[in-house]
Amino acid sequence: MLKLTYTENGFYLEHLTVSLENWVTARTLLAVRSGTPIILEPSSASFLLPGNLPQWSELDLAIPTAGYADASNTITLARCDNEYREVCLQGTWVVSDPESEEGIFITRLSDRLEHFLYQLWQDAERLSLPTGEGE
Repeated sequence: MLKLTYTENGFYLEHLTVSLENWVTARTLLAVRSGTPIILEPSSASFLLPGNLPQWSELDLAIPTAGYADASNTITLARCDNEYREVCLQGTWVVSDPESEEGIFITRLSDRLEHFLYQLWQDAERLSLPTGEGE
């Protein structure tokens, strides 16, 4: 499962080994026990990655053979410009306030595709760090 946490300052991507159903159940129980509203709704999310990452051709090839029946409806890639490509995912938006732009987006793809996207995101994060950070 991929978990994208959107905040005021950007987003953070995590690759979790827990099942989507177990994560939603635990999150719902937390909301009930803490008296916090929870809203879950089908949605889409997207994020940008540098277009010059060498693994793009591998990702393009992995999507049709991802081993996940809905792969073509769950993930799409689009070229934004010469510098960036957009990754668009279908999944579930989880928030406490329906008007909030901050929240959690979760989706389930094949294990291979999830791992590959997570690695691409990590590579992009490393490239965006100023020299000397993250070492």
